[in-house]
Amino acid sequence: MPQSRKIIIDTDPGQDDAVAILLALGSSELEIVGITAVAGNVPLKLTQNNARKICELAGRPDIKVYAGAIRPMARELVTAEEVHGKTGLNGPQLPEPTMPLQEQYAVDFIVETLMREEAGTITLCPLGPLTNIALALIREPRIAPRIKEIVLMGGGFFEGGNVTPAAEFNIYVDPQAADLVFKSGIPIVMMPLDVTHKALTTSKRIQAFRQLGTKVGTATAEMLEFFERYDEEKYGTDGGPLHDPCVIAYLIKPELFKGRHCNVSVETASELTMGMTVIDWWGVTKREKNATVMRDIDHDGFFALLVERLGRL
Repeated sequence: MPQSRKIIIDTDPGQDDAVAILLALGSSELEIVGITAVAGNVPLKLTQNNARKICELAGRPDIKVYAGAIRPMARELVTAEEVHGKTGLNGPQLPEPTMPLQEQYAVDFIVETLMREEAGTITLCPLGPLTNIALALIREPRIAPRIKEIVLMGGGFFEGGNVTPAAEFNIYVDPQAADLVFKSGIPIVMMPLDVTHKALTTSKRIQAFRQLGTKVGTATAEMLEFFERYDEEKYGTDGGPLHDPCVIAYLIKPELFKGRHCNVSVETASELTMGMTVIDWWGVTKREKNATVMRDIDHDGFFALLVERLGRL
């Protein structure tokens, strides 16, 4: 059996973050070295709690969860309770976690793990604002060449933004952190709104999770039913986009996605377009290519993978 890929999931759960974590926990190809929580969809107090709730839902209280940045690097925290509900995980009634929160600060955990593990063996999977990753790079610049890859959910270009006309939520919350990460020289794979808006949780797809007949399947269906209502109203679609699991699905089955290598620059000066990811899709500038930007997804294959892997939990 091939060796599993070591990942650190950096997250601000969020129902779609929760499904991404469950997908990773149900996939033997991946080894979760740790989960680091960041403030984003809801404040840090809730995101670190939600990450532990999801591990316990999956029967994996052995996973280590660390709390990280309480706010963005240079701006006030913007949250998204209108999408995710007051807890960030509205929908199912999940018990409060009993597994401990690790005492170590998430940024220190990221730095120590990357300096300890063999170079090129750890993949970072940011599903929220990039604050923890940027702070780790500032604290210890030597980690940059040791990271195998960063596969992240964030940004948008052809689709515009989802929190302002120009900006996607994760990048908008901490554009300074995103700017630093995209300039780091680390190999980046980016899952923007252009691809995640093609992965819609239709009622038939939600039913497939419920039909698993498991605690995980039922909770997932309840989370997605709550989560999709906001985007259905906003976009007039059958179902809402399932953003964050695209990151984990790419690590398991990269053939589900298509994109191209190009330059991504982050706007940090203009209030009008703050947090915009300016993607040089057509190669019209001389800016160095720094990210593989995904634009297409085999959405049926993606949901089949999700149902199959969550069915293992």
